[in-house]
Amino acid sequence: MSENLSSLIQAGHPLISIQTVDEPRAEFIARDAAFALDRNVFIWSLTTGLQPVTRIQAGAPVVTAGNSLPALEYLKSSHPLNTVVIFKDFAPHCKDARIHRHLRDLIIASETNGNCFVLIDSQSLPEELRLFSHHYEIGWPSTAELDDAVKQTFRRVKRQSQGEITLRLTKRDHEQLLQTLRGLTISQAEKVVAAAINDDNALTAADLPRIIDSKRAVLNSTGALESIAADFNAADIGGLKRLKVWLKQRRGGFTQKARNFGIEFPRGVLMLGVPGCGKSLCAKVVAADWKMPLLRLDPGVLYQKFVGETENQLRQAISQAESMAPVILWIDEIEKAFASASAQSADGGLSKRMFGTLLSWMQDHRHPIFIIATANDISALPPELMRKGRFDEVFFVDLPTHASRRSILEIHLKRRKRDPEQFDLETVADHSDGFSGSELEQLIVGALFSAFSNQEELATCHLLNELKNTQPLSVLNGERITELRNWARNRCVPAD
Repeated sequence: MSENLSSLIQAGHPLISIQTVDEPRAEFIARDAAFALDRNVFIWSLTTGLQPVTRIQAGAPVVTAGNSLPALEYLKSSHPLNTVVIFKDFAPHCKDARIHRHLRDLIIASETNGNCFVLIDSQSLPEELRLFSHHYEIGWPSTAELDDAVKQTFRRVKRQSQGEITLRLTKRDHEQLLQTLRGLTISQAEKVVAAAINDDNALTAADLPRIIDSKRAVLNSTGALESIAADFNAADIGGLKRLKVWLKQRRGGFTQKARNFGIEFPRGVLMLGVPGCGKSLCAKVVAADWKMPLLRLDPGVLYQKFVGETENQLRQAISQAESMAPVILWIDEIEKAFASASAQSADGGLSKRMFGTLLSWMQDHRHPIFIIATANDISALPPELMRKGRFDEVFFVDLPTHASRRSILEIHLKRRKRDPEQFDLETVADHSDGFSGSELEQLIVGALFSAFSNQEELATCHLLNELKNTQPLSVLNGERITELRNWARNRCVPAD
């Protein structure tokens, strides 16, 4: 990546913008690129001022800490040549008209003096500066960078520890550790590994589950991606036989053996259907069955109040998913994120731009990412989302059949340590026509509470009584459910 940045500097780009939360890595890449070209380097921040730096150390500040204006004035008056100046968190200062003008003057002068200004910010630049800057994406750390971070972290913890620190990782364990850390910044990876070492004064295969949990916590606290625990299997889903067969056929689609056979990576499925019928559960089951990490894209987190931040959130989420591949990317209730893309909206075209970005990426990306998108409202989905090429197949998840209802009841009774053979599930399945999978689960939950309050053991009568007191969604919202089922009859592949 530093080679690419070196090319941009050498090509004469006067202003290069790097937007990232991983400031130390961005600074290292920028310095490395500058030194590779044998350029002079200055670094400015609000707290350190303007400092000349070498490969070894930073020199004394030539401009003291504080506002960026004196630093810009110094650069204008000292007339440096072929110099790379790295500014940290410069975006907020651009609101000052004098600072903006000074920077513009330096950009114009760079055409003759060969200087380059690299802005490292966690937020996007103002629109007037983005017009003059070249955005550079540092991406996520490579496996080699993560490997180096793990080794350095182990040495640092061992050096600081009072006791003995042991390392017991096979080659396979080490590869799994690096795979687990993908999608984290270097600083995040170092903290996760250090916490695992300090917990038991060792880094072993036993630490991998703890590192996975720590990574999940890190991802869930930042960005639009959420790491989901996939602790299910195919037996946890009742019905959906056709979907299960389809997924089973593609289980090995991400292996090298499949590449050699001439098969490309499976792209994903769009699951439309009645709410509560197992669409979301399928995403967890696929991730567990295929032994791949599961990431959920939260549409609600994508939208930000500042101009440009929403698009950046989506780009960051896509980039992070790519860095963690192979991975399952689950977009739950996709229509809520891009509903305005199919009609006139009051968001200034933001939804359409976001939707266009996602569609282009889905069509063109070549990463081993399997997308599972779920939706309940057909009318809110733009038609171009559902065409072949974006998804491998579009399934419709309908209300469960009689056999599926019986299977679902058995699953949830076993989960609650009850023997299904002790219940008349045929009768319960007969009387529960129109109930979704989640409603059948709640039927058992309600019956358990009823039996518990009467100090009785759960029996078929409790299930039947609960049925009489429950109105399923197919009745409460019957017109809409019927319309949905009629629409999907000849347009989608039945999941069951």
